[in-house]
Amino acid sequence: MRRRIVPYFLLGPGTIWLVLFFVLPLFYMAELSLWSGAVGSFEFSWHWANYSEALELYDSQFVRSFFYAGAATVLSLLLAYPLAYAIAFKAGRWRNVMLFAVIAPFFTTYLIRTIAWETILSDESPVTEVLKAIGLAPSGHVLATSGAVIAGLTYNYLPFMILPLYASLDRIDVRLIEAAKDLYSSATQSFLRVTLPLSAPGIVAGTLLTFIPAVGDYVNAQFLGGVGNRMIGNVIQSLYLSQSDYPSAAALSFVLMVLIMIVVVVYIRFAGSEALMGEEAR
Repeated sequence: MRRRIVPYFLLGPGTIWLVLFFVLPLFYMAELSLWSGAVGSFEFSWHWANYSEALELYDSQFVRSFFYAGAATVLSLLLAYPLAYAIAFKAGRWRNVMLFAVIAPFFTTYLIRTIAWETILSDESPVTEVLKAIGLAPSGHVLATSGAVIAGLTYNYLPFMILPLYASLDRIDVRLIEAAKDLYSSATQSFLRVTLPLSAPGIVAGTLLTFIPAVGDYVNAQFLGGVGNRMIGNVIQSLYLSQSDYPSAAALSFVLMVLIMIVVVVYIRFAGSEALMGEEAR
């Protein structure tokens, strides 16, 4: 009897935490999304029109959010993979120092890091002057553009891509790479046929950890994008805090959550499942 109770006892604290701080708020938000009425006189009336109105009124913000998050995820992967590879296979005694450099930004709050980017990309900064010189800022400024938002998202979420990739690469048995080279594979062939497939679980995990929070982000668009580059997170924040339109904000939150789940399921189905199965086979 005691052995049967122990697993439930160990699961108890986590289950209680999830129920109190996830299930109950989610249930309340679902009920809130079906309210109707004016500010100050909302009532529950199964008002499903909140969902259709959310898609009709803010479709451009949804598209923009997924585009920005997707672009930031791709850029993060392109930047993170070489760095994670260098840390795993080339860093040697500098490995811990490089890993510390990756997580060092977390010692500063997310908001402060984004405001720092606002200074870095200001019109008078050396970075903007360099971008002007090479033709990447033809209008004379970088702030209040889609590029600034994508750059901010990439910077802030880059560690979430690097760390899973490093963990996956670090687990690879280097003897497999050496065996490929002994069988007359070139460096490119051994990477494409051995290293890259074995690191696929890290790519999947890093992509999800970067893309999901980036879609709902609103801080980077607020400080770096301006009014013309608002993401759906900015709309939800405004509806909740400024306009007090709680039903519409709750409906938007649920629509965003469902869309993210669809994208994630499709991605895992066509990209992630085979990678994870390959890791289990190892």
